[in-house]
Amino acid sequence: MKVTISDVAARAGVSIKTVSRVINNEPSVRPATRRKVMDSVEALNYQPNLAARNLAGTRSYTIAFIYDNPNAYYVIDMQNGILDACKARGYELLIHPSNFKSTQVYEELRNLVEHSRVAGLVLTPPFSEQQQVIDTLQSLGVDYVRIISTSAAGGDEENCIMVDDSQAAFDLTQHLLQYGHRRIGFLCGGEEHVSTQGRLDGYKRALQGAGIPLDESLILQGEYSFDSGVQGAKKLLHVDNPPSAIFASNDEMAAGALFAARLMGIAIPEQLSIVGFEDSPFSRQTWPTLTTAHQPNNEIAKCAAALVLSKARSKGPAESAAASKGAGIVRKFTPSLVIRDSSGPAPQSLDLGQQSLVKGAR
Repeated sequence: MKVTISDVAARAGVSIKTVSRVINNEPSVRPATRRKVMDSVEALNYQPNLAARNLAGTRSYTIAFIYDNPNAYYVIDMQNGILDACKARGYELLIHPSNFKSTQVYEELRNLVEHSRVAGLVLTPPFSEQQQVIDTLQSLGVDYVRIISTSAAGGDEENCIMVDDSQAAFDLTQHLLQYGHRRIGFLCGGEEHVSTQGRLDGYKRALQGAGIPLDESLILQGEYSFDSGVQGAKKLLHVDNPPSAIFASNDEMAAGALFAARLMGIAIPEQLSIVGFEDSPFSRQTWPTLTTAHQPNNEIAKCAAALVLSKARSKGPAESAAASKGAGIVRKFTPSLVIRDSSGPAPQSLDLGQQSLVKGAR
């Protein structure tokens, strides 16, 4: 027979209301009582009926994850991190992929909030970076948390988990400069992502700090995809004075650049260094493995979900003021440099690279 909340209460020797408070992570329960209840929940393998909880009152026990991102690894990491936070607090997750470029996207968000009765939303780029999205959610009075590049907060830091793309890109570019590279190509991600500009800014700052004039011909606009990396690398490597290193805005693009270079007979990293960004599985599945910036997407998502849940739960009468501010939640992440095999000293001469290009073009 299915275990009920009454069974848990009887085993723990407490009231049903106390079990409900523990399951809802309300703070007004003594630690010893909380332990007894959780021991009973685990011993009986009790699974709360979240649908019934949603219908029983005005409080919702579901949050939504809104995204439009072609990188499956990024999306999966985000989902897993949010799920971890939800499970720890007795909430469910509604996953909602959406087309950011759709003319109906704002109405779609409105319908989602009004019909799904979500307690809050976790927004990832590009949704998290657009003011009209924020205005729509604020007009609906729903809690939200934005995962964004630091430059996009715009005074809304209280609702943000920020990623310092610029500093991480600076560190990656400086790594290449320390290897002696002076001509470094840059493959931009999608223009709709503020993180693209942040990473480009970090690249430019590092060059400026090293006294290297910016060469706009080495900066190419693209998308966060493998094919964009392939096409961008081909263009960079066919210019009259090709770069000795390529900085791709994410690992998927870097993998595409590596693929293009290998097709052209260019040795990595002996003739060309390539670096990516995010430390996704792409960075470890290529050969050679990619130097990149480790972006802890799972942990970032977990913090975002914990923050939006603390905001939603703070509306309950038993919650503390500290909960409403997300006390103890990490609000800013700086991706860290991960040095692998795809980067190395700049070649003494680009002649070998040029010969490889000619060979590859035949």
